[in-house]
Amino acid sequence: MGSFINIFTDGGARGNPGNAAIGVYITDSENKKVSGFGKKIGISTNNVAEYKAVLEALDFVVGNKEKLGSSKKIYFFLDSLLVYSQITRLYKVKDSKLRNLLFSVWKKEEEIKIPIFYKHIPREENKKADMYVNRALDGRGEGRFT
Repeated sequence: MGSFINIFTDGGARGNPGNAAIGVYITDSENKKVSGFGKKIGISTNNVAEYKAVLEALDFVVGNKEKLGSSKKIYFFLDSLLVYSQITRLYKVKDSKLRNLLFSVWKKEEEIKIPIFYKHIPREENKKADMYVNRALDGRGEGRFT
């Protein structure tokens, strides 16, 4: 599998709040697709959906350690500047719902025991994860697409 994996996450809500979904796209160190999936999460805000996408990706890592092999690092790519800035402790979290989601992210990180790095990217560089969000919202498939 290589020494690292890349995880692109996205969350979206049609209306804010509105019908929401998450999308996750994972590649190995050779940029080969490992997995991609989308999932409806009900009525939610964009920010909650962005956090839930990160949590779903972390759950995938926990549940697929064998598939991920000997990965020594995980690189997350998020197009939400707010969520990126909160996860990396650049911004404080005032909203209690987002704070609880952030604590869940940190707890999952500890469980994984592999160094995790986060990077903010422009929306244009997150098209695959966004595609899975829209597929789920449009009802064109939900669940794991590998």
